[in-house]
Amino acid sequence: MSQVNSTNKALVLEQEDKKTIAEVRQLAASDLPEGDVLVNIDYSSLNYKDALAVTGAGKIVHQFPMVPGIDLAGTVAESASPDYKVGDAVVLTGWSVGERFWGGYAQQMRVQSKWLVPLDKGLSSKQAMTIGTAGLTSMLCVMRLQESGLKPKQGPVLVTGATGGVGSLVVALLAKNGFEVVAVSGKADSVDYLKQLGASEVLPRSEFEEKVRPLDKSRWAGAVDTVGGDILAKVLSQMNYDGRVATVGLAASFSLNTTVMPFILRGVDLLGVDSVMIPYERRVQAWARLARELPQEIMDQVSEEVGLEALPAYAQNMVEGKIKGRVLVNPNI
Repeated sequence: MSQVNSTNKALVLEQEDKKTIAEVRQLAASDLPEGDVLVNIDYSSLNYKDALAVTGAGKIVHQFPMVPGIDLAGTVAESASPDYKVGDAVVLTGWSVGERFWGGYAQQMRVQSKWLVPLDKGLSSKQAMTIGTAGLTSMLCVMRLQESGLKPKQGPVLVTGATGGVGSLVVALLAKNGFEVVAVSGKADSVDYLKQLGASEVLPRSEFEEKVRPLDKSRWAGAVDTVGGDILAKVLSQMNYDGRVATVGLAASFSLNTTVMPFILRGVDLLGVDSVMIPYERRVQAWARLARELPQEIMDQVSEEVGLEALPAYAQNMVEGKIKGRVLVNPNI
């Protein structure tokens, strides 16, 4: 039986004089976009891309009005798809939702069934969004490193941007898989937090903002970089022979000013990680591993729950680097 709400609270973005305006509104069912599945949204989350969209600090949104939120979890309220029935628990990440298509910052959203993945039975909606796009991306980074042949016995793995949503969960997942993890953070008060997640050592970001040489002293068997720019170039220069670097972020810069020397003299692999357009089968594999490998107590340590009204302020704080860990979005409070 259909469960369409008579009212549907949502955060809606408009653009006026090239300025992004974020406002909580009530939407009618007729306001929602086309799609073959309607989802009752239990939770979404605040990612860096969401923060750029909500504040207008980045050119994330392709058309207005837009309901942002690049991920969501909940239950099917209405379905014209043979793959899902009313009451099924589902999760959605990627596919340009929250950028080109309306996203998760609403109580209900109509979406394409091909974007959905059944929620793993080991996870609740709240756990799934505490993990969210950030956790899915983190798992994909770990999978890329492991599939490239990296093993714990080869040496320490460096994680940049380690207090962020992706970085913090990468630290926890790598530690769970037996790796020695060295975290990098610009937040002086983050040492205890990162060690609780599993880091054996925490280094200041300033150490990786020094002038980059083509090759530096070998230090790392593997790395996950979430920031890009000169920090990634510095990490590449410090990789051990046959080292692997999974790169997934551009919070510092999308530019990479480096040389070929780490690649041709030390055989370093640079592994790109995408979490937007990955195929269904790999999504299911990653979610299953997250359900098994990310302890709930770790997820509780890295999450904070807010409603739609608080999102603009939280988004601004995230853009300014003032957020630690994950921000969980509950559209029903």
